[in-house]
Amino acid sequence: MVTANVHEAKTHFSRLLMQVAAGESVVIAKAGTPVAKLTPVDAPTGVPKRIGFMAGLSVPDDFDTMGLQEIEALFGGST
Repeated sequence: MVTANVHEAKTHFSRLLMQVAAGESVVIAKAGTPVAKLTPVDAPTGVPKRIGFMAGLSVPDDFDTMGLQEIEALFGGST
């Protein structure tokens, strides 16, 4: 990851954008303290996608009636 101070970022903005377009992230610092980060638009945000996180999980056929007797015993009545 490249770090550039504000003056350098203003002076060489096109070069920094070319690096970002190539997939590299650039941190912009003010007085040595990071204040912003340039990343490619299609770059992952660090949050993993959860697609398929329940793969292999199966729901029993009687899912909607599981525990019905216990519930009726606790709360009375029938559903």
